[in-house]
Amino acid sequence: MPETFLPELPQELWRAGKLELAQGVQQSLQVIRMATAALGQFLAEIESRGAKDLYGYGRTAAWFADIAGLSAGEASAVVKRALALNPTRALDGTELPPVAPATAAVAAAGLVGDERIDQILDILKRLPADTTAEDRESAEKILANLAPNAGPRQLADAEANLLGWLDPDGKEPKDPEPKEPRREITLERRKDGFWKLTGLLDDETGARTAAVLEAYAQPRPVDEFGQADLRMKCERMGDAWVDILDLAIACPDQPGTSGYRTLVHVTIGLEELKSGLGTACLDFVGTMTAREARLAACDCLMLPVVMSAAGEPLDVGRLRRFVTPGQRRALNIRDGGCAFPGCHRKPKNCHAHHIHHWVDGGPTDLRNLVLLCGFHHRLIHHGDWEVRMAADGLPEFIPPQYRDPLRKPRRNTLHHV
Repeated sequence: MPETFLPELPQELWRAGKLELAQGVQQSLQVIRMATAALGQFLAEIESRGAKDLYGYGRTAAWFADIAGLSAGEASAVVKRALALNPTRALDGTELPPVAPATAAVAAAGLVGDERIDQILDILKRLPADTTAEDRESAEKILANLAPNAGPRQLADAEANLLGWLDPDGKEPKDPEPKEPRREITLERRKDGFWKLTGLLDDETGARTAAVLEAYAQPRPVDEFGQADLRMKCERMGDAWVDILDLAIACPDQPGTSGYRTLVHVTIGLEELKSGLGTACLDFVGTMTAREARLAACDCLMLPVVMSAAGEPLDVGRLRRFVTPGQRRALNIRDGGCAFPGCHRKPKNCHAHHIHHWVDGGPTDLRNLVLLCGFHHRLIHHGDWEVRMAADGLPEFIPPQYRDPLRKPRRNTLHHV
């Protein structure tokens, strides 16, 4: 059984810095996972000896439910996972090998949690019935090696690849029943400021919509630190919807915008816009934070109306801060897409970010602009990453200390060979 050590907690946790908090979470998570793996070994041994002989219970799960204060279903899930990852013994003493030994190894090291373990076990169940033991073992090793740095979508993609390898013909397709063509969209603003979008689409339109959303809702690749995209599918779909709106609005033939990214008026005080603190009025119907307004002003997603302390409009959108079509083309060629390290998003999905913000006197020229996708644009504004222009005229990014104590500058090498 692996030896585990609990992370040492500061006497006053509220004094801990960002680096200590991040390390504490990572260490605690590994300890929890290692302890869960060790618990599974105990439960597998109890199952081998027989819970009835040991404790008078008919099933190991029933005994564990009483010990742990769990429901029967919760206890059964834990025991089922333990038996799949650990060897047991038959009544005659013959050792029964685990279903997923490679997964058990990474679980014992604290590298994967219950969710990814269950996903791997479910994938193994769905392998074709005629899969050989050798192929099943190879498939499980592939999944186990991928799991520590993968999210649910990556494992699902791996399953599809494995099934394509093991069962290239697949199941016989069935023709879907035709649905009555119908299209309805309803958009209403809730009292809490969010907008509720509902609709009903015919089969063809729904399929086209799903294809576009799925294309833009792909999880971000695992970065160089091993961090996977943790957004739920519904969150990725919502972000994909924003990307599609941005593309439509930037189209030169878009009615009412002529290709400019300006959408709505944002009324904000000059000091709030400079500091990023406070709130702004969104088209006179709602509010947004000053930090959000500052981010939006980078690429003119919204047209700021800057007010003095006396309520006098100081600036109703300075047109000279718009990135010109020529500058945008040059940015597309120079950066090739989102310039953040490891990001694969293409130029059409990116905003032009002012490195030195225009509110603070930053010019709108190539030496002060960098392409960023929506996610990394928000990360630069709201997170601890920094971006600067290097001596060779290319952007580079400095990670926060909790990601890299040396804060070594990094670049995106995916867009250029």
